[in-house]
Amino acid sequence: MSNTINQFPATYNLGGDVTINRLGYGAMRITGKGIWGPPKDKDEAIRVLKRAVELGVNFIDTADSYGPHISEELIAEALYPYPAGLVIGTKGGLLRTGPDQWPVNASPNHLKEALEGSLKRLKLDQIQLYQLHRIDPNVPAEESFEFLRQMQQEGKIVHIGLSEVGIDDIKKAQDYFEVVSVQNMYSVDNRKWEGALNYCEDNDIAFIPWFPLNAGNVTSQEILRKVADKHGATVHQVALKWLLNHSKNILLIPGTSSVAHLEENMKAKDILLDTDDTDELDSISPPVA
Repeated sequence: MSNTINQFPATYNLGGDVTINRLGYGAMRITGKGIWGPPKDKDEAIRVLKRAVELGVNFIDTADSYGPHISEELIAEALYPYPAGLVIGTKGGLLRTGPDQWPVNASPNHLKEALEGSLKRLKLDQIQLYQLHRIDPNVPAEESFEFLRQMQQEGKIVHIGLSEVGIDDIKKAQDYFEVVSVQNMYSVDNRKWEGALNYCEDNDIAFIPWFPLNAGNVTSQEILRKVADKHGATVHQVALKWLLNHSKNILLIPGTSSVAHLEENMKAKDILLDTDDTDELDSISPPVA
């Protein structure tokens, strides 16, 4: 009989007294189509946020660009005053010019406007985790990093993270502040950023995968389905559990606009994958160095 894989701890310490559950919630999908405008069902969006906290979520990921602004506004409407221990991480550095349009702007002037807007919408004096949504190819990264360091020194930001970055980017940012998180596209069927994940694990940096199931490869779907059927689970649940088992510093933020889907996602942590399951899942997408 195959051995069940030992599970990593259910929590992760971002630094100081900020310890969060590794299965969190991503609040991008509570906005409208194309991540633009209000949700089709606002009441359900509010229920999702409240239910997430009821189920033990104490880390919610959002951004000023989700809506734009809508996600942050809904979080405050649903959950403020916030329960003790709830960490809301937000991001800045993208503009919105329409549905599914995401121009980059990480200039200090724009980041200042984004940060001040997020603080106001979330009804916070301080952001526990603020992530640079993208490094701007038209703005020297040092200018963006220096601004974030200044905001941290002024107490508007506690911890700082990055998104869609490689190892060299992380190292450069570390000259300005402690990088506590990296949020990159990553999944069982898309391991482009394996090197960045390994660097983060070695340096006690949280790794937050977005788009946790690519779902575009037929072969990978067949393998995931086989493992899911074995455990009476869904393909998405297996993909989430693989991530939880893959590295102790991975924090999950699966997003949904449905309470039923939220509850389904949260059950992923209860699946017990064995070595045969993991070997099959690992074969889907060999890591890219």
